[in-house]
Amino acid sequence: MKDSDSEFQAALGDNAKQVTDMLDALMPLTDTPEARVVEAMRYASLAGGKRVRPFLVTQSASLFGVDTTSALRTAAAVEMVHCYSLVHDDLPAMDDDDLRRGQPTCHIKFDEATAILAGDALLTKAFEVLAAPETHSDARVRADLVLALAKAAGDHGMVGGQMMDLWAEDNDLDVAQITRLQRMKTGDLIAVSAEAGAILGRASDEARSALHAYAHDIGLAFQIADDLLDVEGDAALVGKATGKDADANKATFVSLLGVDKARQQAAMLSEQAAGHLEMFGEKGDLLKQLARFIVERRA
Repeated sequence: MKDSDSEFQAALGDNAKQVTDMLDALMPLTDTPEARVVEAMRYASLAGGKRVRPFLVTQSASLFGVDTTSALRTAAAVEMVHCYSLVHDDLPAMDDDDLRRGQPTCHIKFDEATAILAGDALLTKAFEVLAAPETHSDARVRADLVLALAKAAGDHGMVGGQMMDLWAEDNDLDVAQITRLQRMKTGDLIAVSAEAGAILGRASDEARSALHAYAHDIGLAFQIADDLLDVEGDAALVGKATGKDADANKATFVSLLGVDKARQQAAMLSEQAAGHLEMFGEKGDLLKQLARFIVERRA
């Protein structure tokens, strides 16, 4: 098990570096008047993180023998959307956070207007990358990627989930409503990350469905783990302030289920997620390990 864990951590770290290198290449510095927004985009996206969503893209792509460049460009596009969402979430009008990944948030490092523009530019850049012929030779595949990511990020996906999160500040939510909120806000982008590899590889409906079910379960597990970190995590390790959900009196999985039941639910979802990958045999081992990592992480 120890060797297996080491292999997983090495794969996660290697993937993070490759995705960061791709992001760097896709957003070169300029000396033109718009250089400040490019600098802010790079600041928001090159700072690191574990790159869980890009890892899902590249690992799901590897199941179907997808070209490495295609997988990394798609992974970088997904990470751009994720980073844009973090930049906007951190703004004073939203979560009003000063730290992200252990460093000043984009609007603190630059200013609010630049942060808004950087988020907008990261979002639109993601679709530019996906639509480019360098991402895949088949225009239909590129169109399917664009459509899938747009749905996951839009009004019935991540943005809609964020709206529900704001609405929840003044309304009481039950477990079913929180589950829907978190599926939209967090889970849909995780789901499309896993499905992206199947789209790139023109996989069967059965394989794509298995990856969607896997991603659905780890998406919920990921959010429960985040809720637990907000209650129990060390801010120095997490890289941002903790305890904010309780301070805002927000309903979360932890506040409704309690710490122990929430942890049990996350573990059950992790195990269930791994079960969806049986059809891929040993090729799915790293994705199974990711499901465990998500609920055991400390940051």
